[in-house]
Amino acid sequence: MSEKTPPEELTAGNADRWELYQQAVQNPATDIEIITARFRELRGRDPLVLREDFAGTALLSTEWAKGAEGRRAIAVDIDGAALEWGREHNLLPAGDEVASRVELVKADVREVGGITADVVSAMNFSFNALTTRPDLLRYLSGVRTAIGSDGMLILEMYGGTEAIVAAAEEREGDGFTYHWEQEAYNPLTGRTRCHIGFAFPDGSDLKRAFSYEWRLWSLPEVRDCLAESGFSHISIFWEQVDEEGAGTGEYIETNEEENQETWLVYIVAAR
Repeated sequence: MSEKTPPEELTAGNADRWELYQQAVQNPATDIEIITARFRELRGRDPLVLREDFAGTALLSTEWAKGAEGRRAIAVDIDGAALEWGREHNLLPAGDEVASRVELVKADVREVGGITADVVSAMNFSFNALTTRPDLLRYLSGVRTAIGSDGMLILEMYGGTEAIVAAAEEREGDGFTYHWEQEAYNPLTGRTRCHIGFAFPDGSDLKRAFSYEWRLWSLPEVRDCLAESGFSHISIFWEQVDEEGAGTGEYIETNEEENQETWLVYIVAAR
């Protein structure tokens, strides 16, 4: 019996930044669990059609379709290169049957209000890319139309006292080190500049493999915009922390919390 070839050690020269992003940042299994639980509580049934906005490589959409035969997904992103990477590396390996139930749409999420779904999601803080109030209102108004009277919107947000200062953190991945950098924050506009990078055992790195010019929205701002856009049901699910202040992955619906150095929430909104 021949010996298995050991996996190639990751370096800046052979690493794929999209694959590293998926491993380091995304957790579709958890997202799907949260989406389905919140939808069942709200609507009393299982959701079937997911519209993944700011979809990037459509990993969530792919895993959504793989999870049950009746599920469909629409992955919307303005970056055609990211979607094509997702088609090659996520959809095609999932097989023809799964791929037939996932639609990739290269478009601005503010202009696809007519693409209807049971659930519209904007994960990984992605709606921060909408940096003005008119843009956010335009997007939310389109989503309100898309989910109809019995759908749901779910947004992922972050904040806290450390979210508005220059800072950096890192954590170990499988054969790489993930770096998060908050380069700058402007208190007059709420604009923030952040970067993701990766370092490898041989000393090479992919500095600022992904960069973001975001508006760091506050929870009151987003709630006000949701209400103004026609959402009447708005719930905040706050991540719980352990004794050392680390997130536990458990989210509890709440209306009052003490501020933290960092916090993560899901906002669930419906008509």
